[in-house]
Amino acid sequence: MARYYDVHPENPQARLISAIADGIRDSALVAYPTDSCYALGCRLGNRAGVDRIRQIRQLDDRHHFTLVCQDFSQLGKFVQIDNDVFRAIKAATPGSYTFILPATREVPRQLQHPKKKTVGVRIPDHVVTQALLTELGEPLLSSTLLLPGQEDPLTQGWEIKEELDHVVDAVVDSGDCGTVPTTVIDFSGGEAEIVRRGAGDTERFE
Repeated sequence: MARYYDVHPENPQARLISAIADGIRDSALVAYPTDSCYALGCRLGNRAGVDRIRQIRQLDDRHHFTLVCQDFSQLGKFVQIDNDVFRAIKAATPGSYTFILPATREVPRQLQHPKKKTVGVRIPDHVVTQALLTELGEPLLSSTLLLPGQEDPLTQGWEIKEELDHVVDAVVDSGDCGTVPTTVIDFSGGEAEIVRRGAGDTERFE
């Protein structure tokens, strides 16, 4: 049975954030809110957690997982960025964007696209997510909480608890965070390619 954390959306309770982070360090798989949809997340290097996300979402090995980072300096450890791409991403973060970039050696091979050797990264603009990332001190390996056969992600913490009670370890509820996923921009070829139009404004990348 999943633990349920009712976290204030503007003033996250420090004791709850600390407990959630401790669980993640201890290999927990959590459902948590972001600035665009709920997500499934675990610690980088938690291979069992990755397998559980694949099973829950029925994903193949071509799926781009996302490293959800606290800030730009953390993001830079996991992807290769030239100066032009650096400026473009810096101007758009934090925000509802996922950027696909060449992965560094810090990213486990199983998380990279098998042919392109790329990974998705993002810096969310969400108080609870940022509090959790600050406490954790490392990125969260994540995937949008979109279940097989459903067109829209789940948006209510209690609903997620009921649906995934026996397949995740914790549910972090801080209210509705919408059904629109991130805008995905692929920079792996050097130029911005809009892969998915979502919550983030694409005008700057047109």
